[in-house]
Amino acid sequence: MFAGTHTAIITPFRDGQVDESAFRALIEKQVAGGVEGIVPVGTTGESPTLDPQEHLEVIRIAVDAAAGRVKVIAGTGANSTAEAIQLTEEAEALGADASLQVTPYYNKPSQEGLFQHFRAVAESTQLPIMLYSVPGRSVVEIAPETAARLAAECDNIISIKEAGGNPDRVDELKAALPDGFEILSGDDPLTIEFMKRGACGVVSVASNIVPEVVVKLVNAMRANDPTAAQAVQDQYVDLLSTLMSVETNPMPIKAAAALMGLCSDEVRLPLLPLPSDKLEVVRQLLSKYDLV
Repeated sequence: MFAGTHTAIITPFRDGQVDESAFRALIEKQVAGGVEGIVPVGTTGESPTLDPQEHLEVIRIAVDAAAGRVKVIAGTGANSTAEAIQLTEEAEALGADASLQVTPYYNKPSQEGLFQHFRAVAESTQLPIMLYSVPGRSVVEIAPETAARLAAECDNIISIKEAGGNPDRVDELKAALPDGFEILSGDDPLTIEFMKRGACGVVSVASNIVPEVVVKLVNAMRANDPTAAQAVQDQYVDLLSTLMSVETNPMPIKAAAALMGLCSDEVRLPLLPLPSDKLEVVRQLLSKYDLV
């Protein structure tokens, strides 16, 4: 279900409000670029600073704008199980195709706590669920054994976005999980290595601005042509790697989108727009690839 390229799409703001017209245009860019899905209100979509009404409004717009042309995998995770359940039920009612469930952050649950949290969410919905392990943000990772327990007990937990930055995790997950359970890279620069080890695609940040590039790379790997995929990676290595390391996501990708005229660079506190020196790094990167 989740093989291919899925964009962790930014949430454009203007004057403190969600910029619906810019968001719809961004979704059209993703459709035109050939992605299989979009992931609204994930980390890249600044979900922590959206209030519940805005969160659901972004999902509603995404479903409406996608119009069945690409999957909408709604970010409905939370560090409160009750909140994650409520958001997931609302997203299902709004017509989302699936749910992305991030590891609860800050409160550092045990593996048993993670298991019970995700199981409770899964039992509350018919939506397919993609787990999201991102220890750099949430401190705790989803252990392969925990993912395997969830796959065994919850028919709708069918995928995991792995964003721990370690390709060896793919091997560990493949060994623990049943055949057919889908693993996706959560780090653009590691997509080829992840897919060599059995991942089926990526949840990409870079595809916000160059969806066709990420799609070309991923589709080459899906066609068992790592040489072609590596050629794309080599050509765009600075964009796929350097851009993401300029500052905390989503500040660099939002700055890049703004320089390309796709939306404003407005983010919400405690995030800030890039300072002038880092903005210049992004500008030079985009200029290198004729994107500005």
